[in-house]
Order: sequence, then C-alpha cells, then structure tokens
Amino acid sequence: MNQHYFSETPAGDLRPREIEVELAGAPRTVVTAGGVFSPEHLDRGTEILLRTLARFRNDTEGPILDLGCGWGPIALAAALEHPDREIWAVDVNERSRALTARNAERLGLARVRVAAPEDVPADLVFGEIRSNPPIRIGKEALHALLALWLPRLAEGGIANLVVAKHLGADSLQRWIAAEFPYLEVDRVARDKGFHVIGAVRP
Repeated sequence: MNQHYFSETPAGDLRPREIEVELAGAPRTVVTAGGVFSPEHLDRGTEILLRTLARFRNDTEGPILDLGCGWGPIALAAALEHPDREIWAVDVNERSRALTARNAERLGLARVRVAAPEDVPADLVFGEIRSNPPIRIGKEALHALLALWLPRLAEGGIANLVVAKHLGADSLQRWIAAEFPYLEVDRVARDKGFHVIGAVRP
C-alpha cells in the first residue's frame, strides 16, 4: 500500500497549517497537516454528510462514532451539536488522531475521545456511526472495516455513510443491506454526485 492518509504512520512532512471551516453552523479555525485526508479544506463528501445530518431530527442516544476521523470534522461537529454525548473519533492514522485531539482541545470539546481502532472498548456500542469511509482502501478492506463496526450499533441506532456515486455508492448500499439483514438500509440523500447511506438498527 502506498503512503497515504490510510497509512498508520505517514512518512510525509507534518507541515501543520490552520484552515477555517464551517462546523455546526459557525466558522471554526482548525489545524490540519499533510499525510491526512483532505488537509486543505473540508472535502465535499464530508460537507454533504454534515449538511444532511443537520436537516434531520436526531433522537438517538449514546456515544457517537466518527469512523475514519481524519483531522476531525465529523467528530468535532458532533461534539458541538451534542455537548452532552460522548464522541469517539477513530482512525488508523496516528497523525489524524493527533490532529483531531488538538482540534478538540482548541474548541474546548472535552467529550471527544480519540482512539486507534484497537483501543476502543470491545463492549462499547454506539447510538450513531458517522463516516466518510476510506473507499480507496479497496472493496475487500472496506467491507472488513464495516463488518467490524456496523454490528456495534445499539438498538435504535443509525449509521450514516457518505460515498461518491462513481466510487460505488449503489453497490455499497446493496452490500450493506445483504450483509446485515437486521439493518434497515436506505439512501437518505443525494447531492453533487454523493449519496448518504442510512442504516438503522430497529
């Protein structure tokens, strides 16, 4: 696997930089760096996911998981919107984890828990999973990733995943529905070539 944002230890220069992004309806200044996903700006897929989530009433309870947190936009937005809930930001990339922790501290978000996948308690279940999943790791690795985390949805919980149509959003939606028959799977939004896939555990 080439050196990329899904590497555990990126070899490129850190070169931290500040950028301004909109999270939870207001501009926020965060730190990003090379060797993580979309270091220059809030990528379109994540922007569409956050905008979609903001449109729906949220009745879930329990911790929220940001799967593949990058520098943290999904986890940070969740913590800003739900200050009473515990937010878990999980990524294999140690630089991503360090940046997310730094950004949570800058924004005063004490309930953000940043962790490598293996450091999340095995018995922890989530009221929500929010993710712009790393499609480019390949179908087999992506399926293995989702097979590990989607079963950790609590009863009444929901997962929302944003995927570009040209990168296989439709086929991924079909796979989730077939692989997890206990989940109610639907496309909840379509915007600018991206689909938001929702999977509810009744």
